[in-house]
This record gives sequence, C-alpha cells and structure tokens, in this order.
Amino acid sequence: MTDTTTDTAPVTGAAPQAPGGATVEFRALRRAFGTATALDGLDLAVRPGELLALLGPSGCGKTTALRMLAGFEHPDSGQVLVDGKDVTSIPAHRRDAGMVFQSYSLFPHLSAADNVAFGLKMRKIGTAQRRARAAELLELVGLPDHAQRFPHQLSGGQQQRVALARALALRPRVLLLDEPLSALDAKVRTNLREEIRRLQRELGITTLFVTHDQEEALSMADRVAVMNAGRLEQCAAPAELYGHPATAFVAEFVGTNSRIPGRLCEDGMVEVLGRRLPADGSVPPGPDVDVLVRPEGVRVTAALDGDARVVEAAFFGAATRVTVRLPGGTDVKVDLPSADATLLPPGATVAVSLPDRPVLVTARAV
Repeated sequence: MTDTTTDTAPVTGAAPQAPGGATVEFRALRRAFGTATALDGLDLAVRPGELLALLGPSGCGKTTALRMLAGFEHPDSGQVLVDGKDVTSIPAHRRDAGMVFQSYSLFPHLSAADNVAFGLKMRKIGTAQRRARAAELLELVGLPDHAQRFPHQLSGGQQQRVALARALALRPRVLLLDEPLSALDAKVRTNLREEIRRLQRELGITTLFVTHDQEEALSMADRVAVMNAGRLEQCAAPAELYGHPATAFVAEFVGTNSRIPGRLCEDGMVEVLGRRLPADGSVPPGPDVDVLVRPEGVRVTAALDGDARVVEAAFFGAATRVTVRLPGGTDVKVDLPSADATLLPPGATVAVSLPDRPVLVTARAV
C-alpha cells in the first residue's frame, strides 16, 4: 500500500514533545475471574518519573493491575487514575501509555524501523517525521544499524529493544513493562535491564515493571510493590524492603531466609539460640514461633564443642553459602567470605548466634 501522507499535512494526534512523568493511582481495585480473585482492593500510588516494580508469585494480580492501567482489563470496582484523571472507562488506544510485552509482538513483515514507526503511522504522522523518530529511537536503544532488518534477523535481545523503542515512539507519559526480559538468557537480561533503567532515568518517564524475578525488581526499581493473592503486602525502596520487611510473606519472598524455632516471652522478647531478642513488628499469637533470619545476619564460628554442624557449602565466587544444621535438625543458611568458609568444611562443628538486634517472627511452620 502506498503511503500518501505528506509531511506538510496537519499532524493528527501527535504526542507531546516533552512529557513529564505522570502520577498513577490504583484505588480499591477489585477484579475476579469466576471464583478466582485477581485483585482484592488494591490501593497503590506511583510517583511522577518513578520506576515501580510489581513483584509477586504467579497469580498474585500484578499483571492484571498492569493491564488495567493499559486499558486491556476493566475492574469490577475501583478506579485507575493518571495525573488525577479517572481513566478507568477510557479505551486503551486513548490512554497515553506505551506497553512492552513478554513476547516481543513485532510485526514479522515489517522492518525494525517500520515496527518502531507503526504507531506514528496510525496517528497520521508524516513519512519524514516517522522515519526521523524511528531512527532517533533505534539510536537510543543501541540499534542504529539495524533499521532495515526484519524480526527474524534479530536476536531476542535486539527484538525486545525494538519493542521498547516502539513503545516509546509516541512519547507516552507512562511506560508499562510486562515481564519483558523473562524470555532472554541471563547475560542479555542483565545488560538489557541496565539499558532500560538508563533510558527510563534519561527520559523521566513513569514506569511500571511487572516481574516475578526479585533480583530484577531490587536492582532496577525506585520502589518495589510486593503483591500476594491480589493484595499489596508492602511497597518500599529495595533496601527498605529487604532490610525491614513488613510481613513474613515479604521476608520469605524477597531474598533468602532461614526459619529458626523460637519462643515468645510475656514481655514481648523472643528466645532464640539461647538469647533473648526484641521482636521486630507485630507478633503472632501463641508462644511457639519461627524467627526469620537472612544468611548474612547469622554468625557462625568454629568450635570443637559446638552443637551445630556444617552440612553443605555452595561456592559463589567472593562469597560461599554454608548450610549449618542445628541440634534439633533445623538447617540455617549462612553467607561467609569464601576465604573464611574454607575453614568450615562440611562436617565441622560450629557455634551459631544472632546479632543483638530485633528479629522478625512468624507463626511456627507445621
């Protein structure tokens, strides 16, 4: 089909030239699919220019929330707001959002440049302007020499870069990323997430990133919203989320934890490994609890008369993760500098202790 649009023709629906990041709000969103509840009263606000990761297990509602912001799903109740405007009933094509999917969704019969420019063509933007914008974006994502290649001539990482450029072509105020890196190998995934973060900061675009990969979420996001069963468990900066999880679910989903049996005292302290430590946050009912500890938060020392034993060691370069078995059969993971770990081979007897600081407790595992 011949393109008859001229560059002197009026531009219809042209995107703003220098958008600022938009505010996004989910207010009391509820959505059920039959008997399954996808969202159960989700309240969440995203700041202008922020990259916020939605993190959680499969079925927690994170993708449903993203699709509601895009306009592909509609809530049973609640509102979606962008810059204070209720967009809940506005169709997807009228929302100022760009979306990148897990599957690249490129048009196989179009070149990389034409894929990037497709949305501009739908907006009746002239040929020269489309080509210039496509070239600009392919330069931005590091593919200036791939404009005339077709999707089957590109690697997975290159295809996803083209998909990202296409999402940015109309200069949206909100960028939505639905697990865009999960189909890529580890090295490409690491490189591309760094590139996405660089572009997001450079453009100042409000971005929501759905992932089930906690490493991606913690390394890329300004804040991480952890979801579970359609509800928000905690939304915080990565360091806060990791160091001070608000719930046992967050503590166990984000990072690695060991459960050590403990006992609640009447004064609110917790007896664990022969010490009394204050509890961090709310405590479950009943005296028997588990204390959740990170591998780097456990102290272990060689001791001939120690009552614990090293059963396994996994080498990760500079650090080694040692598994120590307590007298009752509980296994505790401990991260040590690899040089120190060589002094604690499997079979070594050790003493295990916790530092003098508050501990997170949860109900005893059955």
